Order: sequence, then structure tokens, then C-alpha cells
Amino acid sequence: MTSIIGTYECKIDAKGRVLVPALLKKQLPTLADGFVLKRSVFEPCLELWPMEEWNKMMVKINSLNPFVKKNNDFIRRFMAGVKMVEIDDAGRLLIAKDLIDFASISKEIVLSSKVNVIEIWDKQAYENTLNNDDFDFGELAEDVMGNLNFDE
Repeated sequence: MTSIIGTYECKIDAKGRVLVPALLKKQLPTLADGFVLKRSVFEPCLELWPMEEWNKMMVKINSLNPFVKKNNDFIRRFMAGVKMVEIDDAGRLLIAKDLIDFASISKEIVLSSKVNVIEIWDKQAYENTLNNDDFDFGELAEDVMGNLNFDE
């Protein structure tokens, strides 16, 4: 599994191109394999999936029975707006207009690691999400990680 580390502030140009920071680019698996860019399921942001990770997810998605309505509805929504993308020779990533609109991306963006995927946020939306005073991260950390055995 690919592990990506870091949060990077960038700018997006009028054509939807983002210069991928060199430190982030070094962490990405083979650039020639390409990536998949899609809407996030839970947040108003985008997800950039290295092709290797996307293919693993597709094995799981393909195991769902499409004749179960909930599965069919999930697959349709999960795949909505999915685009295959590449980082060009100049180190830029092109984000399609429909995805820019979905994430309400303006000029300043944040590329943030989410283990094996990179989230792409409008900078202000990202900061608003992190600075939510109604959210107790300590409580969430305990709920999610509290029962794991760290001796393994």
C-alpha cells in the first residue's frame, strides 16, 4: 500500500492546472500509471487516487452485486465524475471544471494526504473543516483508535 505524507498549499490556474509540489511528486508511485480523480464521498473535496490504489478499490467495488439496489446506487454515486488524469511533463495536474465546481475550488487549494489518497480542497474550506469548534478530535481518536492493539 502506498503511504503519502504531507499537506501542501498550491494555486490553481484559470485552466484548472495545478503544479504538483516536488516533495509530493517524489512520494507518488509510478507517474506513468496515471491517477483517478473523483469526488469525495464525505467531504466537499476531491480525491486523487494513484492507479494502483484505485485498482485495489475497483476489485472491492466489482465484488458488489449490482442487482441489489443499494449497491447499484452506491456504485453510481461513487463513480460520479470520475476522471483518469496524469501529471504532465511540466509537473501539472489538470482538474476538470465539473470537479472544480463540485469542490468549490477557487485560486488557492490544499493537497492533503489521506494515507494512500490525496485530498484536494479549496484552501478556505479545508481550514474551516479543521477549525470546526464543535468537533472533538480527542474523542474521535479515542473512538476510532482506542481499541486497537498497538503491540502487534
